[in-house]
Amino acid sequence: MKVLIIIPPAKVEMFAASKSTALLAFSAVALLCVLLPAVDAIPSIGNYVKRFDTITGIDFIQICLNNCAQCKKMFGDYFQGQTCAESCLKFKGKAIPDCEDIGSIAPFLNALE
Repeated sequence: MKVLIIIPPAKVEMFAASKSTALLAFSAVALLCVLLPAVDAIPSIGNYVKRFDTITGIDFIQICLNNCAQCKKMFGDYFQGQTCAESCLKFKGKAIPDCEDIGSIAPFLNALE
């Protein structure tokens, strides 16, 4: 004895739609698995995460870089501005140079003869 099951057309279409949705979801997950590791491998200035005070809106790295530029203008060739700027990025603005404080700019001063 054979049993014949009749499926209404509405259910067949619903099954077909869910199959294509599942295929689309699988494709999206596979694509993300391939692309996410590649995004981390791209070098960018984003590696230097900003130290930003959300309450006051102060960007410590920007202040540090501005102070390096100001000291370079004040001291000219006696001040190593490039080294100062690199230390701002390396230490994320934790040690802000003050042009009037010899202790904070001593590592960036050089004696020209």
